Amino acid sequence: MELNADFTQRIAMHGAQIPWVASPMAGVDRRMLDRIGDEVARATSIVRYAPHSHFSPHTHGGGEEFLVLDGVFQDEHGDFPVGSYIRNPPTSSHTPRSEPGCVIFVKLWQFNPADRTQIRIDTSARRYAAIAERKGVETMPLFADQVEDVRLERWAPGAEIALDLPGGGEFLVLEGGFREAGEDFVPQSWLRLPAGARLRAAVSPEGCRLWVKTGHLAGRIEAPAPTPRPAQDRG
Repeated sequence: MELNADFTQRIAMHGAQIPWVASPMAGVDRRMLDRIGDEVARATSIVRYAPHSHFSPHTHGGGEEFLVLDGVFQDEHGDFPVGSYIRNPPTSSHTPRSEPGCVIFVKLWQFNPADRTQIRIDTSARRYAAIAERKGVETMPLFADQVEDVRLERWAPGAEIALDLPGGGEFLVLEGGFREAGEDFVPQSWLRLPAGARLRAAVSPEGCRLWVKTGHLAGRIEAPAPTPRPAQDRG
C-alpha cells in the first residue's frame, strides 16, 4: 500500500475529517496519514484504542515514536497520559493496551536502524522556552540527532511564522491552529513539507500548539525490508 508516498510533495491531511479504519486488532482503529507497505509499513497514523483494548506483544523492527493525544496509553512499562512522548527504538518490545481508551499520533519504521535510545517524556512536566531568532515561537525539545529534530512548539496568537526546511518538516496541530497556503489547520491536522520548502503560516487568534519534526525528509525513503516473521508493528 502507498499513501502520500511522494516525499517531494506538500501533503496536508486533516485527521478529524478522516474516517476511522479498523486495524487487524479488535478495538484498535486508525487514521492513516502516510504509508509505504502493508501491515509492516513505514507509516504515520493517528491510532485510537477503545476502552479495554490491547495489542498482542510485539517487537519494533524499525522503531516506534508516538505522542499521546487523548486518554491514557498503557504497557508493561507504565501508564502514559495525554502529552506523553515515547520513542521505542528498533529491537524494543512491549504489549500495548489502554483500559480507559486513548488516541495517539504514531510513526513506525522511521528510525536509524542503529538507534537504541529509549525515551519517555511527560511533556506536561516540562517548560517551553522562547527562541530569540524566531519571534512568537516557544519550543520544548523532545529528541535530536544528526538527522532529525523533534519538539513541541507554541506559536503566539496572530503571529506570522516563517521557517526554512532544508531537510523537510512535519507539523501536527495539538491545540489552536494556523493557516498555510490558503488552508486552515486545526487539531489533528497534519502538514508535511518536502526538503527545501519554506513554511509560511499565519497563526489563529487563539494561538497554536503543535508537534514538529524537521530535517528527516532529505534522504531516500523506502518501505521496510520484507521479513519472514509475522507482522509486528501496526499503526
